[in-house]
Amino acid sequence: MNILVDADACPGAIRDILCRAAVKREIKVVFIANQAINLPPSPWLQSYQVAQGFDKADDEIVARVATNDLVITADIPLAADVLEKGGRVLTPRGERYSTANIKQRLQMRDFMETMRASGQNTGGPPPMSQTDRKTFADQLDKLLTQRSRP
Repeated sequence: MNILVDADACPGAIRDILCRAAVKREIKVVFIANQAINLPPSPWLQSYQVAQGFDKADDEIVARVATNDLVITADIPLAADVLEKGGRVLTPRGERYSTANIKQRLQMRDFMETMRASGQNTGGPPPMSQTDRKTFADQLDKLLTQRSRP
């Protein structure tokens, strides 16, 4: 299993958790973004910069993902594409997207987009909390522990 990160919108605290987990568990983590990402030196960490443009990072992630790879993203359409290819998805807040819940998430996203297009102020997500960080770390640990079992 590899971990691919939609790094353009990945919070720094989550990037730090992923870097520590990669080194501790000796698992490859690739941060894919439209911009350069500074990472600590490690053979387990890689940054890949894509060309500027809409969904370029998403397209690269979908091209690279393999069955059972883990993708870290809050991008719901990207998550749907990853699940379709047999990958797994974890959001930076620790929510796991699956084939059982992705259609509902897509419908809610589309609904909220329609609301915003009609002039409604729907606000954005709340700031990342310490609870969100812990939830993410716990879910990541659970997924990586499952990976290491025979």
